[in-house]
Amino acid sequence: MKVLVIVAHPDDEVLGMGGTLRKLSVKNHDIKVVFLATGIAARRSDNFRNETKYEINKTLIKKMEEQIKKLRLDAKRALKILGIKNIEFFDFPDNEMDMVSNLEITKTIENIIKKFKPDVIYTHTKNDINVDHRAIFNATITATRPSTRVNVRKVICFEVPSSSEWNFGDTFSPNIFVDIKRELSYKKKAIQAYKTELKKFPHPRSANSLDIIAKRWGTVSGFEASEAFELIRELDNN
Repeated sequence: MKVLVIVAHPDDEVLGMGGTLRKLSVKNHDIKVVFLATGIAARRSDNFRNETKYEINKTLIKKMEEQIKKLRLDAKRALKILGIKNIEFFDFPDNEMDMVSNLEITKTIENIIKKFKPDVIYTHTKNDINVDHRAIFNATITATRPSTRVNVRKVICFEVPSSSEWNFGDTFSPNIFVDIKRELSYKKKAIQAYKTELKKFPHPRSANSLDIIAKRWGTVSGFEASEAFELIRELDNN
């Protein structure tokens, strides 16, 4: 089975489905992970307090490029822990993908699908406060609309702790649960590889929090530890 994971930022894939990725890789499925946004500009005010968004100079650009490079190295280390080597990075603006046309994002995803030809796609839930996550969900749904050219059998969405749980009104509503009892330790090691993204408990992006979230979904599904997903679309041609 060919599995395509489309996320906004490095660490989203581990937070949302790190255990499932490990389980799929052990079963020798063909997995590709795609990061569409850089993952840095959202924290520009923290890293460059004396710079403003509208005064981007060469020094600022160099600092941002260095941080993007470090973050991408962390992503490769994290995914190596999960057994994944096929990774691709794009450069959409971080935390500003709502300013990019849906058509541009959709065409990018369509080209990825055309080349990789996945059976299953995992991506962000639409019920998320992060603008990049929502933009990618909308573009993915558009890019995978059923046609004679697109053979994606399933589109599945995951939550991202620190983003999905804060959405008001429409909330993440999982209907698939994956047992990750054996894979949870790999998920926690993978998030720890993200040195710039890892936070201290009780922040949702901490190893301890991921443990608690997995056990929480376990109480819903009857597993000791679980990851939760929303099945958005399934095409059965059997």
